[in-house]
Amino acid sequence: MEGHPHTSRGRLDDPAGRWCYHFAMTNITRRSFLSGLAALPIASRWAWARDASSTRIYVGTYTDKGSKGIYSYQWNGETGELSDMVLAAPTPEPSFLTFAPGHRSLYAVNEIQHGGKGSVSAFSVNTASGKLSPLNVVPSGGAGPCNTTTDHTGQALFVANYDSGSLATFRILPGKSLSGPVSNIFYKGHSVNPERQEAAHTHCTTVSPDNRYLLVNDLGLDRIMVYRFDPKTAKITPNDPPYYSAIPGSGPRNLTFHPSGKWAYSVQEMGSTVTGLNWDAARGTLTRFQNISTLPKNPKPGNTAATVVVHPNGRTLYASNRGDDSIAVFSINQSDGKLKPIQWISCGGKTPRHFAMDPAGKWIVAANQDSANLVVLQCDPHTGRLKTTGKEYPLDSPVCVLFA
Repeated sequence: MEGHPHTSRGRLDDPAGRWCYHFAMTNITRRSFLSGLAALPIASRWAWARDASSTRIYVGTYTDKGSKGIYSYQWNGETGELSDMVLAAPTPEPSFLTFAPGHRSLYAVNEIQHGGKGSVSAFSVNTASGKLSPLNVVPSGGAGPCNTTTDHTGQALFVANYDSGSLATFRILPGKSLSGPVSNIFYKGHSVNPERQEAAHTHCTTVSPDNRYLLVNDLGLDRIMVYRFDPKTAKITPNDPPYYSAIPGSGPRNLTFHPSGKWAYSVQEMGSTVTGLNWDAARGTLTRFQNISTLPKNPKPGNTAATVVVHPNGRTLYASNRGDDSIAVFSINQSDGKLKPIQWISCGGKTPRHFAMDPAGKWIVAANQDSANLVVLQCDPHTGRLKTTGKEYPLDSPVCVLFA
């Protein structure tokens, strides 16, 4: 699948950290308790992000140019340095990674072909050594799996299969291994670009902050599907309405929520834009309020946007450009969610397929697929602006970064 028209096997997503649950109830009223409970999942995520001391990162790679699987590094959150690289798990083409809540188990899509199908691998995590122990491998429910995430309770896992334009859901079993596919949906149709959108190309799975909805970006259909789901069974049912329609020809690739839960942001691969969306948590609907370019005034030609990340403090958004080889930085208006560009900075390499922000919001690690390096950028938490650090680490075909 090297050289696939969606640019150098470029698939996302994104995700920088997992949801964690903690809620202290001391001398609070019933009203304040209920108010806090309503906002619990998203508030807990960012409380964890502020307080956690991250000590390790995991990097997924393509394994056709020297890499052998998933790699682990020691992470110094004070200096932004990586050290003590180990091969955490030899596994073929682990192009996207996610943790279950608690970070004791890790899941990787294997973007390979097994009789026309990809696979998903489950691992237990040795927090001391960084090594991963295999639990099981199951079919991904389609071809070209490119993205995966769990629900916020760690009972269900969702996989986007790009090449077959399909979505699969799985139960996470008591021992953290995976069931076979529970729901398996193959999308039909196309959009306006005959080369890139001749069929469905499912690209990203995102769970809503309240754990009630699953959002599924499809680049080929120019849609973001919305489902209700049952975490215990991993069964899904289409929402009413069942999807949001993106701008024709834009190619929605990756999506993330704002910490407030009021807005979602989708990056469009083909349009090189970020779309701001109002999120109605009661109805499970998205409404567009902005569409803004990820590119500077004089970009390099042939760009495709890849990853979108919101800072833990909710004041800044970041999006990566493959081709221009930059990261765009936007301020977020706290009253209406609108974006304003404030910076473009080099990713320090070529083809930033993915990047992630550390839990404290002080650093970004970019995976530059075609220049075979990881690059660390420093973030000013007050302004959101990035600056180069000179910290660069060689690794063949890095395509996903995950902080633990």
